[in-house]
Amino acid sequence: MSGNTFGTLFCVTNFGESHGPAIGCVIDGCPPGMLLSEVDIQQDLDRRRPGTSRHVTQRNEPDAVEILSGVYEGRTTGTPIALLIRNQDQRSKDYGDILRTFRPGHADYTYWHKYGLRDPRGGGRSSARLTAPTVAAGAVAKKWLAEKFGTQFRACMTQLGELDIPFESWDHVPHNPFFAPAADVQRYEDYMDQLRKAHDSCGARIRVQATGVPVGLGEPLFDKLDADIAYAMMGLNAVKGVEIGAGFASVAQRGTVHGDSLSPEGFRANNAGGVLGGISTGQDIEVSIAIKPTSSILSPRESIDIHGQSTEVVTKGRHDPCVGIRAAPIAEALLALVLMDHALRHRAQCGDVVQAVPPIAPTAP
Repeated sequence: MSGNTFGTLFCVTNFGESHGPAIGCVIDGCPPGMLLSEVDIQQDLDRRRPGTSRHVTQRNEPDAVEILSGVYEGRTTGTPIALLIRNQDQRSKDYGDILRTFRPGHADYTYWHKYGLRDPRGGGRSSARLTAPTVAAGAVAKKWLAEKFGTQFRACMTQLGELDIPFESWDHVPHNPFFAPAADVQRYEDYMDQLRKAHDSCGARIRVQATGVPVGLGEPLFDKLDADIAYAMMGLNAVKGVEIGAGFASVAQRGTVHGDSLSPEGFRANNAGGVLGGISTGQDIEVSIAIKPTSSILSPRESIDIHGQSTEVVTKGRHDPCVGIRAAPIAEALLALVLMDHALRHRAQCGDVVQAVPPIAPTAP
């Protein structure tokens, strides 16, 4: 199976299965000399970790990261950084009934036809469990970008199923299980309780933002920054749509509105989402992703078995009724990996980045 490595100069290779002994990644290309410890990585893994509320899978994984290589006396050496996360709470017996059947909406059918066999335990390689190493690698990229440019990342949920989540403040995001930018989340708590009782699932919309992004990252043709961002986000399990800046709303905008006017004080708006012509403007990078409903649900679904015969599938086990609830730190990590890779690529070709001229005015919250 190929396609497990992301990046050009900052390369991350992801390995493992949902119910194997461990999952992890190897980071190649991290610059030497940066202070790095497990603590720097663990804080983001804890934000993504399962079992943190009644609204997510109750699989109880500590997701404790181990740095196996690439760090000496607390600093990166420039050699590959190997990160390991051991699986400790697998219940593989829950998946015995689907060994020879295909769950609707899942990767079972395509994996079987592509490879001729598949690991049914928790979805194997197609499981969202494999986003944990991505978050770990993203934490390394975040640290370097913060020290080099002051770049910061944050994400929030803006829609849960049919329910919009109006933006109030980023300050609310760390204090509720939905990563919602709202003070009162009781409505969303009730919605998830009803969904779980109905043995059903829902999708979500996630907004992710990077601030303090230098101008000049990205290429003008095939390696556009926004194209690579979309590519990375579509690599996240269950993502079915990506918007940069105004996204699909730009269809209804006039050119007099969509084109972000400039003044001596900076850009007047950020409909472009921080990218023009495939190159960062120095404004905030704004991305929105659409996440489909969880495919693994207890409700009976019509399907077929490996012999093409009709059957009914009920997926047992512990699953997120909305995988979007834990997607915020994953989306942050993916955006960080893209910006890290492009920062190193820019430095290799053009030297250190320069600040935007004219200065960039702050964008909306």
